[in-house]
Amino acid sequence: MAIAEYGALDGLGLAALVQRRQVSALELLEEAIARAERVNPRIGAIVGSLHEEARRDVAALTATGSAGTSGDRHGAAFEGVPFLLKDLYAEMAGVPATGASRFLVDHRPTQDATIVTRFRRAGLIIFGKTNLPEVGLLPATEPTLFGPTRNPWNPELSSGGSSGGSAAAVAAGIVPLAHANDGGGSIRIPASCCGLFGLKPTRGRTPVGPDRTEIWNGYTIGHVISRSVRDSAAALDAIAGPEAHSPYWAPPQAGPFLAEVGAPPGRLRIALTKRPQAALAAPHPDCLAAADDAGHLLADLGHHVEEADLDIDAEAFARDFFTLVCVEMAAFLARAEARVGRRAGRRDLETSTAITAILGRQRTALEAARARERLDAVARRTAVFFERTDLLLSPTLGAPPPAIGALRPRGLEAFGQELLTRLHLGVLLRLPGLVEASVRRVFSFIPFSPLANVTGQPSMSVPLHWNAAGLPIGIQLTARFGDEATLYRVAAQLETARPWRDRRPPIFADV
Repeated sequence: MAIAEYGALDGLGLAALVQRRQVSALELLEEAIARAERVNPRIGAIVGSLHEEARRDVAALTATGSAGTSGDRHGAAFEGVPFLLKDLYAEMAGVPATGASRFLVDHRPTQDATIVTRFRRAGLIIFGKTNLPEVGLLPATEPTLFGPTRNPWNPELSSGGSSGGSAAAVAAGIVPLAHANDGGGSIRIPASCCGLFGLKPTRGRTPVGPDRTEIWNGYTIGHVISRSVRDSAAALDAIAGPEAHSPYWAPPQAGPFLAEVGAPPGRLRIALTKRPQAALAAPHPDCLAAADDAGHLLADLGHHVEEADLDIDAEAFARDFFTLVCVEMAAFLARAEARVGRRAGRRDLETSTAITAILGRQRTALEAARARERLDAVARRTAVFFERTDLLLSPTLGAPPPAIGALRPRGLEAFGQELLTRLHLGVLLRLPGLVEASVRRVFSFIPFSPLANVTGQPSMSVPLHWNAAGLPIGIQLTARFGDEATLYRVAAQLETARPWRDRRPPIFADV
């Protein structure tokens, strides 16, 4: 029997049903599985099923009063709520961790990631894994291994990336929140594309261990994508906190993040920028209109909003950020080869992944160090900018959700890249024009999101605007380092002023 309230409630709302014994955790799980079976064939959000494992966790919850196998007390914030993990940096012991790569299809970790342990302690019941671009590289979820994840608002369009599978699953009503992580916008990009709320926490706020001390130079951090602001805050309460080996420790919060939801934010100084920070192409008019509209709304709510741009050379920023991405991809592949026990062949990797790794191997240590130094200088100048403003407002993206395949090379561009990698002519990738078009296309789509990864600041995408085609257009708000509290206060204020939780895309799992 379907649970009538499931699609209308957020995660905390579903947990309240379990706590009041109006439904059981098993009933919620079976409802989530049924909803996945109903819509996942149309969107391709879930790529790994863990139904029996989830049923065992529910049985343990019922028998022992603990959240799954973690051994923690009954009554956790999300007790019995079905949940999905992105298939990257969220390992489960004995469960394939593919990163959506053909090269890693047989990789099975031997222990749970710390963030997974904390999700379980919060009472979440993990029943599947979600899709992503190969090893999280691109901002569109279209891996060769699993195929594309389609946007529930229009299945011809991308759900964004790299947490596109998680966003599509939430937008389609399979789960109210799902795991995501963000190294250049990978929480905020799909949140914008799918009409959801997505907050990237402060660097060091959530764990990356036990097998890592940082990801992508500390730029990548895990959290969730959700429909409601309060689910995001409660989830961050559940997973926040450093590990003993953490190289970055976020400033301790004054109190629970959930308590900030609904608290008055006061009158804030908000800087509105529409100038890209990582690309030269002008943003799409729909994205500019969304930012202007959000500025007017925030002003109506009593905040002081004025236009102000950061001092950033967008082309240099994009070049340096891409340099570090290439180096990290080369290192990631080297670690993967050590785990698998062989070198990756050309058929093991997608062309974009192979090219990025080749470029990373071509970079010298000096080039990587200088790129990092220049980005650190950007971070310092940005910190000075935030001495005179509380929040930075911008579009989340440079364009509305793109068509499936729109961010990939086509025609002669694709043929040239494929030929070079197959013939092992990586040295020719240094020639102008062979990858620049692809890089510019990607950064034109994500010209605003990578800055917060470089600076480590908390940043969120809020679904306030839908364009004439009925597609969601997110706006981005970034706060000072360590100040998620202000973001949650403002997000709750915006959620009340212009509610989005009841908006439903054409593909939604309600019967």
